[in-house]
Amino acid sequence: MTDAYSRIMSPFIRRLLFLFFFLSGFCSLVYQVIWTRLAFASFGIITPVLSVVLSVFMLGLFIGAWAGGRFIAPLVRRTGFSAVFFYGLAEALIGLGAFAVPGLFSAGEYFLLTAGETNSAGYLVWSALVLAFSILPWCVCMGATFPLMMAYVREQDSQNTGSFSYLYLANVLGAMSGTILTAIVLVELFGFHHTLRIAAAGNFAIAFTGIWLGWKQRRFASPEIPGEPDPAVLPDLPPSGRPRTRFTRWILFSTGFCAMAMEVVWTREFTPVLKTQVYSFAWIVFTYLGATFVGSWWYRHHRKKNSCWSASTLLALLMVTVFLPILANDPRLVKASWMFDIDPLSVVIVLASICPFCAVLGYLTPSLIDECAAGDPAIAGKAYAINVLGCILGPLFACYVMLPEIGERYALILISLPFLGFYLLSWNSLSLWQRLGSGLTAGVILVGALFFSMDFQERISSSSKHAEVRRDYAASVVSTGTGWDRVLLVNGIGMTRLTPVTKFMVHLPLAFHQEPPKSALIICFGMGTTYRSALSWNLETTTVELIPDVPKAFGFYHADAAQILRNPKGHIIIDDGRRYLKRTREKFDVIVIDPPPPVETAGSSLLYSTEFCELVKQHLKPHGILQSWFPGGEVLVAQGILRSVSDTFPCVRCFGSVEGWGIHVLASMEPIEMRTPEQLVARMPAAAQKDLLEWDPPGNLPSYLGSVLSREVPVNRALNPNPEVEITDDHPLNEYFLLRRLGLYH
Repeated sequence: MTDAYSRIMSPFIRRLLFLFFFLSGFCSLVYQVIWTRLAFASFGIITPVLSVVLSVFMLGLFIGAWAGGRFIAPLVRRTGFSAVFFYGLAEALIGLGAFAVPGLFSAGEYFLLTAGETNSAGYLVWSALVLAFSILPWCVCMGATFPLMMAYVREQDSQNTGSFSYLYLANVLGAMSGTILTAIVLVELFGFHHTLRIAAAGNFAIAFTGIWLGWKQRRFASPEIPGEPDPAVLPDLPPSGRPRTRFTRWILFSTGFCAMAMEVVWTREFTPVLKTQVYSFAWIVFTYLGATFVGSWWYRHHRKKNSCWSASTLLALLMVTVFLPILANDPRLVKASWMFDIDPLSVVIVLASICPFCAVLGYLTPSLIDECAAGDPAIAGKAYAINVLGCILGPLFACYVMLPEIGERYALILISLPFLGFYLLSWNSLSLWQRLGSGLTAGVILVGALFFSMDFQERISSSSKHAEVRRDYAASVVSTGTGWDRVLLVNGIGMTRLTPVTKFMVHLPLAFHQEPPKSALIICFGMGTTYRSALSWNLETTTVELIPDVPKAFGFYHADAAQILRNPKGHIIIDDGRRYLKRTREKFDVIVIDPPPPVETAGSSLLYSTEFCELVKQHLKPHGILQSWFPGGEVLVAQGILRSVSDTFPCVRCFGSVEGWGIHVLASMEPIEMRTPEQLVARMPAAAQKDLLEWDPPGNLPSYLGSVLSREVPVNRALNPNPEVEITDDHPLNEYFLLRRLGLYH
């Protein structure tokens, strides 16, 4: 390549590469966010699914980074094409993943229907393999983009030793933008599949430009791109704070491992503050990436001035900052509650606590890889792959080992310990003032995290003698309170309380059934009240619960739980409700749906959607009745739920609850005949009558039922005149709502 050509094209290419990697990072995070949500729909809304998606995503980056660095030099030499040509091909393949992955998920879901319940070892292993098969190829291409583009940079400028950090900066900025825009704007406006197509268009635009540029510049491609790296990448200079090569690899591996493990734990630990809406996870990822971007930008700023901080200094800063999220999440400092209200100041405090740690990582990671690779794509690919290898294992270790055994706060402390080790190993490279400052500060924070801080669940346990805490791979389950104040918390969020409403959920449709019912299905166990009431009809009762430890708390709420559990007609299945209906051939007289609160969660979307109503219809016997519960909230969401049900079932009736909040939606393929309270009572077995009056002993049963029948809501008047106001799997109206509630979109 001539010097003249380099001088003419270099400024243009530099800007173009930044744009390439910005768009590539943007599209990659669009895919990660939506693929995770689609995986929830296909494989269950459980922490292992999130962990596996993150790990497989990182596994692809690991393989791609290593393979791209290893094979790009031979490809360029043999074909004569510029490395940017192969980069364009990789982006084109990534774009194809937008269309392939949803179909692969559907095929994998069908394949797994015989793999048992979601808590079985077989299902967990097979679902992980299906997820890997579905998304791994496209993630490999994502990982290859770094070494492929670095090879192109070397073709353009063989003296450039900081290409990784430059591309990394653009990629993180794009990823940050992709995360927040997907959650806040794109899905709400366009739905999942159209958003995937938008991202694919971005990849194809990059691919076309890259392939065209590579084809045009094929005669200028450098014939020599370094292949195997020199094993002695870093000289042994401990006094300067520069780590040895092996030490560098351990740092890269450990930072990736700990950062991704922490992301999984933060998602559960911060739930009482951030709540469970889709925006909560998006804000965590956005904050993580935003702080990483700031750190990377600061490194680039220092690099230009040739005044970069040493690795030892950065390790000391990591030790100081890593425990801050534990202190900030203390319910004595922030407003953490089991209710659904969000305190903006508490959200800011919690998210701000992870910023210093992520910013230091954003500085450390590209600086180490730049130092190792000096612009060599093969070395950079290996170094980046080592970092990503840690990112693969971290989420799995957090999900399957730490969270079930020791809980969120102690998991964060345990994950942070490697940084203490690195800090001690680099002690001699620090100045006296750095040792004193970092040592004292880190010591105070560590003591505070270990002995003086607590999380929301620990506070509940310590403040009440009547509290039980259970943990499994899916969630942390807390049962607390006495008498009528007993509540069930999952990951710190209130799921349900003792209320007669949960009795009416099953008694009402069973009493309306035209013939004596023989079977019932209840999706979501909760406190077990609805399951217990269904068995009072002496019929075959199946309940499906996603979280294994929730049914184990049954005895905390009902004194006769042991007797109920011995009932041979009762069956408790640990599975995702949708998945259970897809894998069973059984049909039921009544199916009761009580989606987990709040209404804005993915768990509710998937039990309210039109597609789910169609699935329920296939599993109802003749004259069968669906009961779907809406606890209250935005009117448009209620209208969307009602539209989804009405579009599926020709006969729908709605009744306000006995406590005056929420709506029972009854739906059937045959007319649900109106009956008087006395007629309904006459259809109920004596045990069922007694159960319904259990919490209203002096009450009159016909009057009690009449209070609900008198609150019937006319369906025709409740429906929104716009038929597009409905909840679908592709466009969950309830889950993505921010623009609408801000008045920016109708």
